[in-house]
Amino acid sequence: MNRAQWQQIAEERLLAAKALLDAQIWSSAYYLAGYAVECGLKSCVLARIMSEPEIIFKERKFSDRCWTHDILQLVNLAGLEQVHDADRNASPSLDANWLVVEKWEEQARYQFKKQAEAEGLYTAITHPIDGVMQWIRARW
Repeated sequence: MNRAQWQQIAEERLLAAKALLDAQIWSSAYYLAGYAVECGLKSCVLARIMSEPEIIFKERKFSDRCWTHDILQLVNLAGLEQVHDADRNASPSLDANWLVVEKWEEQARYQFKKQAEAEGLYTAITHPIDGVMQWIRARW
């Protein structure tokens, strides 16, 4: 998949998560909202590879490590860890949103989530100023 496709999937997963929230299907909304972040970050990983193609040769098994659902590992693979840390240190609300998003894991698809958890994750991702997806979009 290319960057545009990862971006499209990320946006579609956010729309689906919103529809599920509106339908009060909390667990699925939670899972898909987090999956949107994962897809957005995978687009960022591809952006790094496009600007720094030698990374696949400098870091042994780089491509193998890209097969992850771990949000912070994807931030690292995208080469964004320094800006990620700096931006979080500069903005308490962005940091708070990342703290919520970091708790998401792929295994959420097998878990029951409450309304507050689903809405909290969705808000942390979609906040118009300090949302995690806003941060990702600026870098994909």
